[in-house]
Amino acid sequence: MEIKVGIQHVAREIAVETDETAADVEKNLLKALADDSILTLTDAKGRKVLVPVDKIAYVDLGQEHVRPVGFGTG
Repeated sequence: MEIKVGIQHVAREIAVETDETAADVEKNLLKALADDSILTLTDAKGRKVLVPVDKIAYVDLGQEHVRPVGFGTG
């Protein structure tokens, strides 16, 4: 799934493609907010993105299952 994180006072958002579920990302975000710490996101290739929660403007959790593209019936 794709996660987009908006950062305060920054025009571009951070986009991360991850294998985590929306529920897992939300749980990690809520824990980081409660602890006033850092949100850690791991992308599909294993790289980590660290974002201080006091700088987060928004988090957009995309669809977990990507719809097929094209005209085939599968």
